[in-house]
Amino acid sequence: MNKPIASVARTNEILKKFDLYAKKGYGQNFIIEPGIVRKIAENAQGDNQCIIEIGPGIGALTEQLALRAKRVIAYEIDDRLIDVLAYSLSEYNNVEIIHEDFLQMDFDQLIKELKKQYEKIVVCANLPYYITTPILFKIFESKEEVDCITVMVQKEVADRFCANKSTKDYNALSVITQYLYDAKTIMKIPRTIFNPKPNIDSAVVQFNKKSEKNTVDNEAAFFEFVKGCFKQRRKTLYNNLKELGKQPEVIKKCIDDAGLSETIRAEACDLDKFIELYNLWREL
Repeated sequence: MNKPIASVARTNEILKKFDLYAKKGYGQNFIIEPGIVRKIAENAQGDNQCIIEIGPGIGALTEQLALRAKRVIAYEIDDRLIDVLAYSLSEYNNVEIIHEDFLQMDFDQLIKELKKQYEKIVVCANLPYYITTPILFKIFESKEEVDCITVMVQKEVADRFCANKSTKDYNALSVITQYLYDAKTIMKIPRTIFNPKPNIDSAVVQFNKKSEKNTVDNEAAFFEFVKGCFKQRRKTLYNNLKELGKQPEVIKKCIDDAGLSETIRAEACDLDKFIELYNLWREL
């Protein structure tokens, strides 16, 4: 068996064979530390199940997932990497490479079909940093839930996902994420394990389904409401809510009924308070 794809020697061999370089436009940085990749795969909760990967690159994480999963479905947008992946992952017959933009595919339909075949479906990926949020929100907002999401992202984005109220990283993304999942940072990743080395550090965040799901009458409307509350961080909640189209006296009543001061900012409200505010907002 060959050395792991994430080893320096194997990565260099693959890059040289295919005359490859990391494409900045696709946010590519190749991992060259097998132990890190192995640990991410071990934490993915996908043993003997189906794992979906986005942006497999040259297959470093894919390989480790394939050693554990019953099936790996990997979406790759970069034309140059399809032949590379066929070569690097030729030993694994449980890997399916799909040459498609993940943001354009029908995720609901995929998960619906996979649920007929597998007890558990998880997502595990080293996400391209320039489209981390669109990819995750495509998964978050799907009508068909996955059981667990384990992704490597930019450290400052990881901090926002897991932030508590009244901290500098807390924003609409924090609230929406925490409405949907229990989020936690499980690994911190130094920039030195990549080729080429990026200008930022990374972290691996895991999102697990909540044991008790939060409910509002319209999740899409709730998410837009939360985004509106944070629209201008330096403004008060009252001033941000004025942008959403209701009369000042209605906004004042909503804030008063929630037991809040008119001078409070959105960052001081936790998830439960946002749900309460949203429900009051819908009623007025």
